[in-house]
Amino acid sequence: MYHEIENTFITELHNYGLVKIIFLEEDEYLQPEQLPAVEKMIRLHYDLKINLEGIDVIANLLDKIEVLQQNLTVTQNKLRLYEQHQIE
Repeated sequence: MYHEIENTFITELHNYGLVKIIFLEEDEYLQPEQLPAVEKMIRLHYDLKINLEGIDVIANLLDKIEVLQQNLTVTQNKLRLYEQHQIE
């Protein structure tokens, strides 16, 4: 309602596996933690005119980047511990 988008867009995101829809009784809901990602997808689609296939690719790349950043942080922390251990 806030973004004034059609329910079909959210359904299409669900069909691509980009969001999970929760069905309770006769209503459909998104999990609150999905909302920032959905808002990005809305901007990509409506503002930048990127189709769902493009959004799928972008979402997968962003997920991979996040995993790589987490791995880099872990590696940097291990390196700091090693360097500190070498100094002592």
